[in-house]
Amino acid sequence: MAARARRPRSPEVARPSIFWLLAAIAAGPLTALFKYDIRGELPRTGPFILTPNHYSDIDPVVMGWAVWRLGRAPRFMAKASLFRIPVIGRLLHWSGQIPVERERGKAKQAALSAAEHLVETGRGVIVYPEGTLTREPAGWPMRGKSGAVRIALAEDIPVIPIASWGADAVVPRFQRKLRLRWRAPITIRVGEPIDLSAYRGRAHSRTAIEEATTIVMREITALLEEIRGETAPAELYDPVKHGQTEFGMPVATVPAAEPVAAPSAETVEAPAAEPVEAPDPSTPATASEPDETARA
Repeated sequence: MAARARRPRSPEVARPSIFWLLAAIAAGPLTALFKYDIRGELPRTGPFILTPNHYSDIDPVVMGWAVWRLGRAPRFMAKASLFRIPVIGRLLHWSGQIPVERERGKAKQAALSAAEHLVETGRGVIVYPEGTLTREPAGWPMRGKSGAVRIALAEDIPVIPIASWGADAVVPRFQRKLRLRWRAPITIRVGEPIDLSAYRGRAHSRTAIEEATTIVMREITALLEEIRGETAPAELYDPVKHGQTEFGMPVATVPAAEPVAAPSAETVEAPAAEPVEAPDPSTPATASEPDETARA
């Protein structure tokens, strides 16, 4: 049997760096937990924006290892405040993660700064366009945020879609409990760079940003359809339209109450109040637990 051809490796992977240490630490556990099936390529050099789907809290770990195996160093956009934490901040800095200020009104400037950084360093970055775990009931990608497209259009950086499936066997969606599995299958497909040339020079157009973001999400969905062998819903899921929060744990929607007919003009006698039994002081009170519906 012919030996499998090795993927071309970027100089940033071939040179000794902190990633060598991180890879040595991660290799054992990730090889035991997951069996990777990766198809597709990443550019050997130059900046790029990788846009994965998000359905499990362990997605960044799974995707980081996949990017390393594809021959590039995995880098993410992280909150700037994390860089000010001792030890953690130094580790983020050494590994080339990208700090982003998330204060309201600074999104455009943050995208511009991130784009300039990628071009100057020739590095890639992983950006989850959904911004959080998908709320789509069957785990398909939902509508995306504009961050990845803003960065791409600011400096004409290629956007590469990528889809993965299988991580929820180890960390189910909306659960942070690790289910130890031996070699759980992880399937990953890397797409071709998305053609956003029609939106070049329109980085300040809200319409252009929204259209380009939808294109990116549909490309990711198409890759996931290939993996799952199924057809996704025609419309991207919008959690707001379904009465769901876009961040944190989703809350089950409550159906609207039936309209109540107004009372007639006649006097309505109020029912007598029933006596309320005082709680037994010997019985301890229990705090109610928040509702959850129960994956990137």
